Amino acid sequence: MNPRRLVLWRHGETDYNAAGRMQGHLDSALTPVGWNQARFAVPGLARFSPELVIASDLRRATDTATVLTEAIGVPLRIDKRLRETHLGEWQGLTGEEVDRAYPGERDRWRGDATWAPPGGESRVEVAERAFEVVADLCQPNSGASDTVLLATHGGLILALTAKLVGLPVGTWPALGGIVNCHWVELVRRDGKWRLHAYNAGITG
Repeated sequence: MNPRRLVLWRHGETDYNAAGRMQGHLDSALTPVGWNQARFAVPGLARFSPELVIASDLRRATDTATVLTEAIGVPLRIDKRLRETHLGEWQGLTGEEVDRAYPGERDRWRGDATWAPPGGESRVEVAERAFEVVADLCQPNSGASDTVLLATHGGLILALTAKLVGLPVGTWPALGGIVNCHWVELVRRDGKWRLHAYNAGITG
């Protein structure tokens, strides 16, 4: 069976989130708030009845996913193609530090999905590798269920959503960010992915 619904779930708050630092591929840890956010999201996500969860191999996503899979008893796969955008030389820096060292470039990055931080990836490149995961799920005999949940990262969720619904690349920056432990719901109909919810979640 090929998936009819995808739920793209962002990880809980991390120590880097709390400190305002850019993470990218750095393997930051969930804070106590982040763990609680994941637990609080479980009832909302359980209503989708996912039969498979696939998580980024970065522990903030894997730990978040484990809270759900242990609560509802579904299998967990790990796939490093679901990692966050590699931010190159910006990883570990605060926004203020990036702006001092690379004046104007953070605004350029926000406004152009084809532009990458020095030594890093563009949003378009991130979308391409994440799309491979979805394409694999849609192959015959993939073993995917009706609903699959991807536990991943905010930048990747934005880019993958834009690609799956076919937004022109120039419009991708119009999409807002995803709050910690919020999600996107996409449903496939007539061979096309349709956006049903964006940045959904429970704030408590």
